[in-house]
Amino acid sequence: MAVPLLRLCSFSLSPTPYTTPSIFHSFNPTTTFLRFKLHSTLFHSTIPMSQDKGSTKSSSMTPYEEALEALSSLITRRTRVGDVNLEERFNVLFEYVKMLDLEEAISNMKIIHVAGTKGKGSTCTFTESILRNCGFRTGLFTSPHLIDIRERFRLDGLEISEEKFLAYFWWCYDRLKEKTDDKVPMPPFFHFLALLAFKIFSAEQVDVSIMEVGLGGKYDATNVVQAPVVCGITSLGYDHMEILGNTLGEIAGEKAGIFKHRIPAFTVPQPDEAMHVLKEKASRLNVPLQVVNPVDARLLDGSTLGLEGEHQYTNAALAVALCSMWLKMSGHLQDTNLEQTQHTLPEPFIKGLATASLQGRAQIVPDQHVNNEASNELVFFLDGAHSPESMEACARWFTLAIKGQDQTSFHQKMDNSKFSTEMVKMNIGERDHKKSTQILLFNCMSVRDPQLLLPQLMKTCADHGVYFRKALFVPALSMYHKVGSHALTPTDTNINLSWQLTLQRVWESLMQGNKVASDPLA
Repeated sequence: MAVPLLRLCSFSLSPTPYTTPSIFHSFNPTTTFLRFKLHSTLFHSTIPMSQDKGSTKSSSMTPYEEALEALSSLITRRTRVGDVNLEERFNVLFEYVKMLDLEEAISNMKIIHVAGTKGKGSTCTFTESILRNCGFRTGLFTSPHLIDIRERFRLDGLEISEEKFLAYFWWCYDRLKEKTDDKVPMPPFFHFLALLAFKIFSAEQVDVSIMEVGLGGKYDATNVVQAPVVCGITSLGYDHMEILGNTLGEIAGEKAGIFKHRIPAFTVPQPDEAMHVLKEKASRLNVPLQVVNPVDARLLDGSTLGLEGEHQYTNAALAVALCSMWLKMSGHLQDTNLEQTQHTLPEPFIKGLATASLQGRAQIVPDQHVNNEASNELVFFLDGAHSPESMEACARWFTLAIKGQDQTSFHQKMDNSKFSTEMVKMNIGERDHKKSTQILLFNCMSVRDPQLLLPQLMKTCADHGVYFRKALFVPALSMYHKVGSHALTPTDTNINLSWQLTLQRVWESLMQGNKVASDPLA
């Protein structure tokens, strides 16, 4: 029996390194009594949760732990937006670049720069995988990380080794520590990581650097890049409005801040308000901006995307466009036979799209420990949806995944959204012969609005005939216990659960006031 469990963790693109994924879990109990054990749902962050400024290094610390402690000292407390001059803080980045002698190195790098609200990480992952399969040495910088900080820095598809990370980390940290002062203090957490990425990729002499914007675009730390080869803007929506603005137009304006004079750019279909701003910004800078539509699945010649979900066909299309332009601008287009291909993409493109992998995004993880010891199957469906739009996409992916439906056919020259919805509605009355129970394990940061996230999740799942029997709201604890361990640390009774209780109240209110969320077959 399979128990589908959806775990939804809302990833933060803020400077803080702590994230917790969300999970949808579908569980098929043999009896009406639901019983399962969550042995492996706690995630470990390699950054200490807190540090006292007066603390000293433990003699038992490994070199890697010492580096992480130094890195954690750069984490700044959230301040009100009005207290921070974003332009001033951004301009200081160029001082750091000078301190690290990275000016020439950055100007010589062949960079693909990607901003957006949804799909940045997926698009960058597809892009890196395609170009690596084309034979190029790749560097990929993304955020946030799921477990280990080194996930943010990938060389040829693999996270940087601990040895290399330490060498480059201390090279940057020690020089900045020596040259900064009260007037120009050490850079904050994310700024330092972006600078570290530039150092790593230049020193490793990668052929292409794919840089994902952390937050916004105009004042993001990655935007010290003055001459990228090509830029991309993924799907836009409402997020980080306290910083980026309260309208789609304002948000689009911040994202378009990565546009550079005459540098080609691509985007995907956007709401009219956002598209108008993108086109206006592009026109002002003489940027040739092109809009790409979702990839037709037939171009994949029978292969499927390595990242699941209907929305990934849009991200894949943007990645294909970015790679094609990068190959053209760098003089390698003829090597891929892309221009001669009509009915399918070139083999390296197909292989790159099919083998792309990104943890915590539309990821399905069977709990092998539970499944090996019990007749009930426990399956985790992981995603980091953190906006109403991405929550809808996540819910659609989950409902299709637990029904075992192929999502490829939704991307063959048709209205994907409408087709998908109608396909699933035809099967609402159908249930697997093995009864399953869906359980939601959820957390989001307090800066998110659960009144926007949870209703969208509940409605989309209900529209597709999927209902949650249980909902668990958990804190973002940074800890890890070995699967199957019997020596678990006692629960800390001092943990503040006020936010989780707020989430619970929102959910209960929705359940009581929205009959559509109730399973008609329960």
